[in-house]
Amino acid sequence: MLHYNAALVVSDGLQARIGSVTANQEWFKVWRTIDGEHDASSNSLELEILIKGVFDQQRFIDLLQHFIVFEEDPDSGALHKIIAGYHQFHAVNAAVEETVRASGMPPLRKDSREEAGRYWAGRMHGGKPGDRRAGVVWHTQGSGKSFSMLFFATRVVRHPAMQNPTLVLLTDRNDLDDQLFGQFQRCADILGQTPVQAEGREHLRELLNRASGGVVFTTIHKFMPPKSEGRSEAMPELSARQNIVVIADEAHRSQYGFGGKVNERTGEMSYGFASNLRDALPNASFIGFTGTPIEKTDANTRAVFGDYISIYDIQRAVADKATVPIYYESRISKLSLNAAALPLIDAEFEEITEGEELTKKEKLKTKWSALEALVGDPKRIGLIAADMVTHFEKRAEAMDGKAMIVCTSRRICVDLYNALIALRPEWASTNDDDADARKALLMTRPVW
Repeated sequence: MLHYNAALVVSDGLQARIGSVTANQEWFKVWRTIDGEHDASSNSLELEILIKGVFDQQRFIDLLQHFIVFEEDPDSGALHKIIAGYHQFHAVNAAVEETVRASGMPPLRKDSREEAGRYWAGRMHGGKPGDRRAGVVWHTQGSGKSFSMLFFATRVVRHPAMQNPTLVLLTDRNDLDDQLFGQFQRCADILGQTPVQAEGREHLRELLNRASGGVVFTTIHKFMPPKSEGRSEAMPELSARQNIVVIADEAHRSQYGFGGKVNERTGEMSYGFASNLRDALPNASFIGFTGTPIEKTDANTRAVFGDYISIYDIQRAVADKATVPIYYESRISKLSLNAAALPLIDAEFEEITEGEELTKKEKLKTKWSALEALVGDPKRIGLIAADMVTHFEKRAEAMDGKAMIVCTSRRICVDLYNALIALRPEWASTNDDDADARKALLMTRPVW
């Protein structure tokens, strides 16, 4: 019947939504722009914007070729047809152009690098051809960032100017690596190749030692030099190719470790992960995707990745009903100081401050330990746990929902979890796996 249906549009003549043949009402979305440069005004007819924005011949062909993906639900086995939203469509197309520019690969429509240079001069974000900084795509959480990365990977792989590139999908945590890899794996048909997850440092080197192609998933921590007789060697060059694209998820968290440091105990010089990464792939281009805000004045992010390519913030996502609105309610629990309870620094401190100078690290350590002790005082945790229980139960009387708790440190996460279970033992599952999952919800990384 509708097996070959590309897209569906529903409209009352004024309002209009676009979705797929497998989508329910929730996933029929508004299309707010024609050319991607500016959103339509509130006085514009949604149907007119959608028709002009989607069904322009070239844009519609582009949508059909690169922005429709099929995903099998891992639980039910049902097949879902997914169509990119307007923010994903235009962000990805802009990101691909910026990546071609950053790589220094000349557009095929130009006859020479000189003409290519004139073509790129002044375009979009002012980046220079071959500067290896494609930029940052900031799309708020809940707006389909992983699909945006998938569509971007698809467009880059298929772009003739990139000449069958190798893509390196980079995260800073194993769970994120698994999550993103699973998404790409379920939708591998659109990529035209099977993504591969690096199992370790040696496997990563094997995967990157290739002439072309490949979609490789890894954490940044696997970019470590080999050791000889207990001492780290220099990070070897794994590939000098120009058409390697590093796609960093949550780009601002772990990409600034360029400086060298000396281990006072061994006298050994070591370098940050970001430095190792660039030693391994000296001619790769970099693009960052993030769902959390980055300061527009953040010189580090601009220096490493370039300027913003696309911003789809919480206000736009809420207006499009891509995510629910956020309401802030201030609830104060007083701090108290117990000097005797100052804890040891979390084992992850070295990783968090990787690349910082020693003097700065010592200042951070002192400041962090004092703050952690204040915030995590046992009496204060007890008060917060009681307030959370009362607040959640009152909300549950009016509506169904879930709660997520973010804490300052892992130690505080565990203490707060225990305090909550002490108040409501029935919230603890008798199933060990479920109990671990509940505790993992509270085990969150510190945010600096």
